[in-house]
Amino acid sequence: MGAVDIETKEYLSDPEHFSDVFNFWLYDGKDVIKAADLKEMDTTAIALPYGADAKIEPIQKFRDVLKIYTAMRDNRAVYLILGLEEQTKTNFAMPVKCLLYDAISYARQVSEAAKSYRKAEEKLSEEEFLPGFRKEDRLIPVITLTVSFSPEPWNGPRSLHEMLATDDEKILSLVPDYRLNLLAPNEIADEEFAKFRTEFGTVMQCVKHKRDKGMDWMKDNERFKKVTRNTASLIKTVTGFNISLDEEGDTVDMMNAWESGLNQARTVAFNDGFNDGEAKGRDTTMVSNIKNLMETSGWNIQQTMNALKIPASEQEKYAKQI
Repeated sequence: MGAVDIETKEYLSDPEHFSDVFNFWLYDGKDVIKAADLKEMDTTAIALPYGADAKIEPIQKFRDVLKIYTAMRDNRAVYLILGLEEQTKTNFAMPVKCLLYDAISYARQVSEAAKSYRKAEEKLSEEEFLPGFRKEDRLIPVITLTVSFSPEPWNGPRSLHEMLATDDEKILSLVPDYRLNLLAPNEIADEEFAKFRTEFGTVMQCVKHKRDKGMDWMKDNERFKKVTRNTASLIKTVTGFNISLDEEGDTVDMMNAWESGLNQARTVAFNDGFNDGEAKGRDTTMVSNIKNLMETSGWNIQQTMNALKIPASEQEKYAKQI
């Protein structure tokens, strides 16, 4: 598991961030799902297809984040099983992956019901005995949401039907579809990020603008002036922004951190590029610095060489090597 996967899963596991994501997705940002009403669930999804056949092989999968939501609304208990799956790039089999997770969750509920009846030695009818499930029993709804940490459009299928090798409407009408719930930053308008109550929205907005040239979209935005170090670290990890986390205090001004990071890059590039031994090694180092700064800043080659203060007499030489 890479650093990005570890850090994003840890961030999403936080109850405040978790509830914020689902409130945005389900309730347009309204504070309906409370963090205090969430309980951690085992992310190891194991299911035995219900039945008494001892030869049945278990199905085992590992979710990213899984929680159960329990609350009272209008004097009625509300239960939801909520799962988050993170992706840093398009997964062309994601509808099937999430469908399997949800199916395992439902099968597990049926198995747990059967187990409880056996433990209580309750008598079941002939129809109820094999599945261990009564006619009046009800399942807890399962919602799986895929969160993309990529600035690129999701160019994979968003439903099971899109993955099937037929466009015959008659056949499709008989095959239940499964729709992928997908939260992709490039599909969120900039003004919509304010609907997130936590800094998860800040992370998503940075991911959306990862490929932008410059940081004009961040300037004068109050949300970026006091960002917790935990969030700033995640932003740096998932975007590759050349930001400095050297400033003191519990929060980070993202614009200052970005400008400080660029200044450090300029200094390193200048020292390495012009004071580092023989000409060949010096040129190789400078070309590498130019490429790295172009990637992290979004500038074109001319803007980058100007920022690095490369003399005009040297620029053509480096431009040919990029």
